[in-house]
Amino acid sequence: MTAFVLVPGAFTGGHVWERTAERLSAAGADVHAVSLTGLGGPRVAGAAGGPVDLETHIADVLAVIDAVGGAGGGTAGGEEIVLVGHDYGIHPALGAADRRADRVSRIVHLDAGMPRDGVPALAAVPDQALRERLAEQAGGGAAGERSGGGAAGELPPPVLEEWQRWGSTEGVSDVALDRLTALAAPQPLGTLFQPLRLSGAVAAVPTTGVLCTANGVSIEMLQMVVGFGDPALRALTGPGVTFFELPTGHWPMLSCPAELAEVLLRAAAGEGHRLKPADAAEPPAHLRPFVLDVPERPRERTGNLDLYLPDAEGPWPAVVFVHGGPVPAGARPTPRDWPGFVGYARYAAGQGVVAVTLDHRLHDMGDYERSAADVRAAVERVRADPRVDADRVALWFFSGGGLLTADWLGAPPAWLRCLAASYPVIAPLPNWGLSGSRFRPADAVAGAGALPVVLTRVGREMPEIAATVEEFLAAAEDCGAKTEVIDVPNGHHGFDTVDATDEARDAVRQAMRSVLAHLTA
Repeated sequence: MTAFVLVPGAFTGGHVWERTAERLSAAGADVHAVSLTGLGGPRVAGAAGGPVDLETHIADVLAVIDAVGGAGGGTAGGEEIVLVGHDYGIHPALGAADRRADRVSRIVHLDAGMPRDGVPALAAVPDQALRERLAEQAGGGAAGERSGGGAAGELPPPVLEEWQRWGSTEGVSDVALDRLTALAAPQPLGTLFQPLRLSGAVAAVPTTGVLCTANGVSIEMLQMVVGFGDPALRALTGPGVTFFELPTGHWPMLSCPAELAEVLLRAAAGEGHRLKPADAAEPPAHLRPFVLDVPERPRERTGNLDLYLPDAEGPWPAVVFVHGGPVPAGARPTPRDWPGFVGYARYAAGQGVVAVTLDHRLHDMGDYERSAADVRAAVERVRADPRVDADRVALWFFSGGGLLTADWLGAPPAWLRCLAASYPVIAPLPNWGLSGSRFRPADAVAGAGALPVVLTRVGREMPEIAATVEEFLAAAEDCGAKTEVIDVPNGHHGFDTVDATDEARDAVRQAMRSVLAHLTA
């Protein structure tokens, strides 16, 4: 028999699992929904007094594991314990599993991150503005590091309209959202400030990630990130790691309890999708060849910029190609050396314009501010080059770089003759924590005026990204923005290196023709 220990996320108690627990029980499982101290549960007997912190919640989970397994170790009746942590709940779940690794058969990260030793749960708060404010309250995190946590105080629970700051509520009924709000409890700040301490024992426990796609993450997206070669993500490709997707928001126990129960049962059985390691026989999408066969051209490398120059006399118009991300800081090669960007630059230079590729510092979701500054500085350096016609420049953004278009759409300078975006993420995804930021192209496009926008849309885009494109196009239509859409019906995200088809090649050529036509008009 399988025993499921269900650990809730921030502000919530064991009540959120009721409908999922019913279905797991009906399937013959033993189910234990944890109510954490201060969030609906009493302090565990024998636990230290004082402010509630992460260690308090780890003790809560340990108490349930020990009750299921018995004081002597193992599990009663041969039960296998599957420990499920949702949202914040993955932190006490991992802390407990690290101390009972011999009793836990699998850990399920339910729309939750990958906590690391020494890092507090504060780092996983999705809303960046709130995270920064709380970090200041905690002394920038340093005080918590030195003392080991124990901060007093509470974070008030969200009101009805604020749950979106913590994750997508897609699929949750109004009745369920009202109940979630009514039963929500303040989150003790010590649970967010105290660093998680792991011995490393938990690394041997098999894991499953359940990704809620409406909250902004999917298996395809995760595979793409793993392909960048970040050593910190290598563990996700291990033989004991599996993944599932649910097409819903951040609270699947409320929006689709039956489907969640089925996934948890399959996870307990070791089922699920497995990711390919970055060093697999097939290269990752970003390192595959460019779809067009273009002649090699020399480049000039200065700092974070590469310039590809035409053969004729200048000055020439320029196209600046802006990569997406986030791309791990240690990823090699860096984006300007990826075959796709080298191919675009060679192709553009062969058409008689200066082509520019650059590396900017979009390494994390919190890096959009500095990435925007990097791009702006790079553009000014390009315009200052005497070989460039400073009054004729185009910017071409890709993938996650799409959010960086907002600054240029909102107040386009006279010298910006065209803005292009290929398979862009063009609105912040729900779990990116950027809802209150300026990086919202759908809002900014109202200021685009007569700026031509060339957007390449792929038909087989990840649904969570496709929704952002449609949001942007609807906003562009409403304000009468000058937008050209180039459709690639059978194209995937990154089609210019992924899809070696005539359709893909034609789309790249058409986009380049359009951009260059605006540059030379």
